[in-house]
Amino acid sequence: MDNSATTPVDRRVVEAMMPYLTEKFGNPSSVHFYGQEARAAVDRARREVAALINARPNEIVLLSGGTEANNDTVLITVMLANNEIGTVQPIAEIGTLVRELRAGGRKYLWLHTDGVQALGRMPVNVETLGCDLLSMSAHKLHAPQGVGALYVRRSVRLAPQNIGGHQERERRGGTEAVSMIVAFGTAAALAREELDARIAHMRALRARFEAGVTERISDVIFNGDTERRLPHISNVSFRFIEGEGLLINLDMQGVAVSTGSACSSGSLEPSPVIRALGRGDELARGSIRFSIGKDTTDEDIDYVLEVLPRAVENLRRLSPLYQQAIAERACTAV
Repeated sequence: MDNSATTPVDRRVVEAMMPYLTEKFGNPSSVHFYGQEARAAVDRARREVAALINARPNEIVLLSGGTEANNDTVLITVMLANNEIGTVQPIAEIGTLVRELRAGGRKYLWLHTDGVQALGRMPVNVETLGCDLLSMSAHKLHAPQGVGALYVRRSVRLAPQNIGGHQERERRGGTEAVSMIVAFGTAAALAREELDARIAHMRALRARFEAGVTERISDVIFNGDTERRLPHISNVSFRFIEGEGLLINLDMQGVAVSTGSACSSGSLEPSPVIRALGRGDELARGSIRFSIGKDTTDEDIDYVLEVLPRAVENLRRLSPLYQQAIAERACTAV
């Protein structure tokens, strides 16, 4: 239930990348057979990544992941979809405003969007969005960690961060990690082919989960837009408990969840995303992100709905605030 943090590598992705970890070991920059075999694999993967977002292959820069892709400078940057609550931002509308500003003389103003959470969970079309740059990460698509890409519109010129080679059209020097790139390409192709089915599957499981939580647990608030959001995320605030305590309790029963972004795990501060929604510290500290994957099953959801209410109730019994609230409600009822 923490697929927003990362996803298990698809067995089909493993099968595609394994030859490039063993007998197909060439350097893509070499001119001999082994090198050109690797080059062809990188080019195929680049085409698949481009196709997933309706871009051209020469607009894709292959990198180490989403964080590297996010490191640009003079631009407007907005997440396509929030990684804690799943809310989808109006990037197309922002893109229209940016184009109007460029037409008015701001010709070097670019729009960048972080598409890491959105990829494979909603249709992503760079032409519809009107963005100039878009960050991607393979490990959210059931490929390994350590590989990603940056879409760069043809009119944008980048200063390379890695200097020392001519790879990636001189935008990122260094020998390509062929096996990882092949994995990324395969995962991108599978995500494009299976997108509608994955979305329907995750949306149905989330509805099952949220209905069960509403029915079985009191004093809960669902965070974020109920409609304009990714299909796999459900962020829930449980009153009268600390999210970290609930996370640990669920972990002991085999359920993995998150109290927020994996990038900021370990922070003791309440989630700034939940606080920005107008929630107080209590609700922010009591928020849990449940994120479903393409391989999550009905049985998984039913198991979570079995252990979650008990975990919440056990933690609330230890809360003086909860006991006070129960007493006040009893008095009101009388």
